[in-house]
Amino acid sequence: MTDSPTGRRIGLALGGGGARGLAHLHALEAFDELGVRPAAIAGVSIGAIYGSAYAAGLSAAELRAHTAAMLRDRGSVFSKLMKARVGRLSDLFGAGSRNPVLVDAERLLAQFLPESVPETFEALQIPFTAVATDFFGRAEIRFDDGPLRPAVAASIAIPGLFRPVVHRDRTLIDGAMTNPLPFDVLEDLDAVIAVDVTGGPVASEGRVPNAFETTLGSLQIMQTTIVAGKLMRRPPEALIRPNVEAITLLDFLKTTAVLRASEAAKDETKRAIEAVLG
Repeated sequence: MTDSPTGRRIGLALGGGGARGLAHLHALEAFDELGVRPAAIAGVSIGAIYGSAYAAGLSAAELRAHTAAMLRDRGSVFSKLMKARVGRLSDLFGAGSRNPVLVDAERLLAQFLPESVPETFEALQIPFTAVATDFFGRAEIRFDDGPLRPAVAASIAIPGLFRPVVHRDRTLIDGAMTNPLPFDVLEDLDAVIAVDVTGGPVASEGRVPNAFETTLGSLQIMQTTIVAGKLMRRPPEALIRPNVEAITLLDFLKTTAVLRASEAAKDETKRAIEAVLG
């Protein structure tokens, strides 16, 4: 793979959306199949996982195979989740953050991230920025240097599912709370391609969601609203929106279904790359 043959520098922004972010694989495959490498990548939440791994030099095919291997066995997935819990059931009745329902994002990331991903941003092959949110500062935080894994762990720390990550004296949560589609992070480039996996409206059929679904769905509504506002102010040169509406935030065990439903995103990304390159 080489940089743009025309010399035009393309940035790639990978958004947040839980299991919907499995569709990012199609965009990465588009770059690989065209033999073009992004000049810079920005990622948030699951986009930070795929973005950092791709920036480390893993191909889209390797990432697809790794994803399939990690999520193939339901029992193995739940075993990893249990090992990454931050406390015991008795902690529900104590003080502090050792809620057994919460997962330690750094511990879980260590089990799922490919081993070949380096420890620091500086060791990546492509410049990469991970976006997180400062919980107490109520602000977007960008990481592009120093330890990589704590930054990515912070970026995926969905409230209510993951314990906040303390890194560089900040208490951090999911970057999608402030910037679900970080195309504006990428500057001084000829064009930016953004992959939005927040999803659109879904059919309700009068159904009432349960409490857990309401909480996660509300986060997605908020993220969709933030993205809409960003797009009105300054849209990227290309916006890819895979077909992920039928996928929920935690449908990670439906990898095949997610990739099949969103497959058209690959050709759409290829067309966007070709249009940028002229």
